Amino acid sequence: MHDKASAQNMESQNIERPFTRVIHKLQDAGLRPTRQRMALAKSLLEGPSRHVTAESLHREMHQANINISLATIYNCLHQFTDAGLLREVVVDSRRTYFDTNISEHHHYFMVAEGRLEDVPDGVINIDMLPDVPPGKVFSRVEVIIHVSDDS
Repeated sequence: MHDKASAQNMESQNIERPFTRVIHKLQDAGLRPTRQRMALAKSLLEGPSRHVTAESLHREMHQANINISLATIYNCLHQFTDAGLLREVVVDSRRTYFDTNISEHHHYFMVAEGRLEDVPDGVINIDMLPDVPPGKVFSRVEVIIHVSDDS
């Protein structure tokens, strides 16, 4: 009898396991793990680092038959960013990307493709920065190198 209960307990744990890490990440970040947040967090936070827009993530969710509105995706992306789970990269006034790699690093922006790529670590050297205004401190230096096709 005890073995049967143990087997059932293990089965229920296996069923929950795919979302366990995501649930803990959301809770640790102070976010309630709603169905939409869990689906987005699983897509974004498990797997290799990547750069997404709200629109590209919306298409990805639609293709996976996960019904989440674009407005909800925008809200979740900003909540994840505020909670430190994502990094927002503003390329220009019309283009904002969300980076799952939250470490300090720089980017190439491939203009023709509308795509971000990470610049390899250690290849950008910033020797001089201006003084910050009184009472302020640097929070981050971010370089985005716009790259066009050779024409």
